[in-house]
Amino acid sequence: MSKAKKQAATLGGSADDIEAAFYEALQTADIDKLMACWADEDEIVCVHPGGPRLIGAGAIRAAFDAMFANASIRAWPEAVRKIESMASSVHNVRERIEVLTDEGPREAYVTATNVYHKTAQGWRMVAHHASPGSPQEASEISEAGHVFH
Repeated sequence: MSKAKKQAATLGGSADDIEAAFYEALQTADIDKLMACWADEDEIVCVHPGGPRLIGAGAIRAAFDAMFANASIRAWPEAVRKIESMASSVHNVRERIEVLTDEGPREAYVTATNVYHKTAQGWRMVAHHASPGSPQEASEISEAGHVFH
């Protein structure tokens, strides 16, 4: 399988630009645009809700190809929290996802962490880790509470 050619500055100059391109690619089922958001590194990683850890561009591309075979993914990032430095940016987002059911469209939520590094090609995604969410995801807990691990 050949690698998709990486697009350099055409995707934008910030982690925010790459994140916008990633979610646009999901909504349009554009696998080449989606893969251009990822760094050209062997150790990039993606975890979908309830799924295995996918390592490397080939595994990530195959998983998104399979999802896009059914339809585009109508997902919008909301409530973005960021930790940024000169060469990395970590975004924790609540994804609002539109799911088509027999009763019509419904909303579902996913909590995701997207990690970006500044590379020779510009900002690129190096990790996307998503977990199932719930409608209650709209509320956030920011007070110190119990430590789970």
